Amino acid sequence: MATRLVQIAMKARDDSALGRFWAEVLGWGIASEEPGVTNLEPKGLTYPDPSAIYIDILAVPDPKTVKNRVHVDLATTSAAHQAELVARLQALGATPADVGQGDVPWTVLADPEGNEFCVLEPREIYRDTGPMAAVVVDCADPRAMARFWGEAMDWTLHEVTDDQAVLRSAEGVGPYLEFLRTPDPKTGWNRVHLDLRPYPGDDHAAEVARLRGLGATPVDIGQGDVPWTVLADPEGNEFCVLTPR
Repeated sequence: MATRLVQIAMKARDDSALGRFWAEVLGWGIASEEPGVTNLEPKGLTYPDPSAIYIDILAVPDPKTVKNRVHVDLATTSAAHQAELVARLQALGATPADVGQGDVPWTVLADPEGNEFCVLEPREIYRDTGPMAAVVVDCADPRAMARFWGEAMDWTLHEVTDDQAVLRSAEGVGPYLEFLRTPDPKTGWNRVHLDLRPYPGDDHAAEVARLRGLGATPVDIGQGDVPWTVLADPEGNEFCVLTPR
């Protein structure tokens, strides 16, 4: 049995407006738009495709109040591309953000609802990821996160140190999933979270049981009677186990 990261979910006061922003940022299309939910996907791909981490934007009434523990890093191919991208994103409504990054070669911005993201300087590792270089999760112990997430998914562990753990799809395509050590404690529910999906023919309940055996715990975030299951990893980061597909 196995599962894989297929998408991230972002909470938003206005899912439609934020969906339009991120579609413009990534050059993606809006796959579907229902009351309270906007789904984004790359043009030319059929969901789920390992070469992309898709985005669902979910409407919630509460505003963002703290720095997100999960954020997106965008890839660039040159210094000129990085500068052009930052300027374009600010024209779309992004604003500079200070998360204590200091003097770094990347640029930290926030989307129109305040969700932080980074526009990276050119890095060879991200040459083939597409516009999204990585999904980054703050954590206290990257090695522990590598143990859990390395077993939770069939993704390949590329690097693990005291400061960072890096995974990528087993097919060697698409963005990376990175866990970065940070001293900041988790407070409240994550406004951005990971969504996992078992493969076609797998048993959803058995996969949830396997993840709980690895250290995941059930979480009630008011989801009610839904076909997916909400769990939390060993550091309390919520994630959803979707139905097999």
